Amino acid sequence: MGALLQEDRLFPAEASAKAVARDLYGQVRDLPIVSPHGHTDPRWFAENEPFSDPSELLIVPDHYIFRMLVSQGMSHDALGVPRADGSRATRDGRAIWKQFASHYHLFRGTPTRLWLDHTFETLFGLEERPNAGNADATYDHIADCLARDEFRPRALFERFGIEAIATTEGALDDLKWHRVIRESGWAGRVVTTYRPDSVTDPDFEGFRDNLVRLGEITGCDTGSWEGWLEAHRRRRAYFREFGATATDHGHPSAATANLSRAECEALYAKVSTREAAPEEAELFRAQALTEMARMSAEDGMVMQIHAGSRRNHSASVFSSHGRDKGFDIPGPTDYVGALKPMLDAVGFEPKLSVILFTLDETAYSRELAPLAGAYPSLLLGPAWWFFDSVEGMRRYRAAVTETAGFYNTAGFNDDTRAFPSIPARHDVARRVDCGYLAELVVDGRLDMDEAVELAPDLACGLARKAYRL
Repeated sequence: MGALLQEDRLFPAEASAKAVARDLYGQVRDLPIVSPHGHTDPRWFAENEPFSDPSELLIVPDHYIFRMLVSQGMSHDALGVPRADGSRATRDGRAIWKQFASHYHLFRGTPTRLWLDHTFETLFGLEERPNAGNADATYDHIADCLARDEFRPRALFERFGIEAIATTEGALDDLKWHRVIRESGWAGRVVTTYRPDSVTDPDFEGFRDNLVRLGEITGCDTGSWEGWLEAHRRRRAYFREFGATATDHGHPSAATANLSRAECEALYAKVSTREAAPEEAELFRAQALTEMARMSAEDGMVMQIHAGSRRNHSASVFSSHGRDKGFDIPGPTDYVGALKPMLDAVGFEPKLSVILFTLDETAYSRELAPLAGAYPSLLLGPAWWFFDSVEGMRRYRAAVTETAGFYNTAGFNDDTRAFPSIPARHDVARRVDCGYLAELVVDGRLDMDEAVELAPDLACGLARKAYRL
């Protein structure tokens, strides 16, 4: 047993299943990490500078952490979270760390606690969890580690055993840092992902100005529907130059549409020139998803749909601190009816692959698994935020496997901004999956040789294949 971690954590309690899980896990624990979707900063790998301090690395960028602290009365400002205009109320890393350490008990029973304990023990060698009494000592210890060359971003990338990692950039990004990485000669594989929400969602802040900028950087007439489409084709091609194999779409619903060309032109003329009515915005997002699917059927980029998040639920936090500040909340989501127009249009195109994510857990067995179990273009993404936990992963496997099987899923991805937690997240997923396979073996639904084949697929093989990496 380690200082913070139990050796057989997350394995089944029953002895025979635990033994099988332990054996399976031993065969996959050291496999490479394939991280095909996430939000780490490519600038880290481009510049390869030391991380500035423990708080900047572990707390400020991680909404899993500051969300919990805010829910207990602390403020984004006091935790150093950047405001919408880029300013910071504090950059005092030690003060931020003291707040975190003195409230570490709040994370008991959460996946964040598992990830942090794993990071603290295996990466930094801590022998006790942070608390009010040891806040200064733990801060100093981690800060001392971060000053060493072996804790620079590229060294950690290699230490973590990362085979490939995908970042996510908006359609208007110049991909400067990916260019620097490529020209540096470093062998680490860091690819980008095309996220066009700022120019496909009329409710996105600055949408009409974003369309103008899209036209400027592509040389296309984004005042017209056909020019808008061509601009996306050119941006997708540009992203592919920097390794992109996937696109990502974060929509409030999974709605798709299949309008005529005349209807598309008329709708675009409305949303591109004035503030869109709610029903117009939803219809445009729906048509945009179908157009992105058509393009994926042409260029082979894997399409990810992250639906069901009621983003930026707090108007005041969104106004003061912007997007991705812990106030994206799950909501009920329709997939069967919503995806039908897109699937009718391109659902059987041989090059199309769509990975579906949800925050509506009730949809897994009712809608998503049956859809993925029927359409060759659909795969199920792993349990996503709020469900990328031990119990959430177990419920996910139980909900989807009997209908969609294992091979209609996309394996695991960590979807994180918190770089040091990547090994921890993959370790949790591998332990949970080995435990699930072990229970299938013990109750006779799976042979051991089949479990031995499946475990590496669930660990990294399915993700590698699904994302065409």
